[in-house]
Amino acid sequence: MEPALWAGDWIVVAGYSRPPRVGEIVLVRDPRNPENLMLKRVAAVADGACTVLGDRPEESTDSRTFGPVPLGNVVGRALFRYAPIGRIGWLW
Repeated sequence: MEPALWAGDWIVVAGYSRPPRVGEIVLVRDPRNPENLMLKRVAAVADGACTVLGDRPEESTDSRTFGPVPLGNVVGRALFRYAPIGRIGWLW
């Protein structure tokens, strides 16, 4: 899968008023070190947690490494890329 986000992309993240949905790109706190934030795609949501995966599994640290992420660790959803100019657009 081609990654939705590349290094150097600038994005707008909105807070959540509902649980994340499968397929959305979310900003989550790393369960191993909550000071670190990660952008990942939601693969599943169940029992108060979500499974998150990177778009490039061979290069990604995600729920395959640290397990499901509690919904309380989900900071928000990536909505819009506003830079670089050639990549501006909605992230859905």
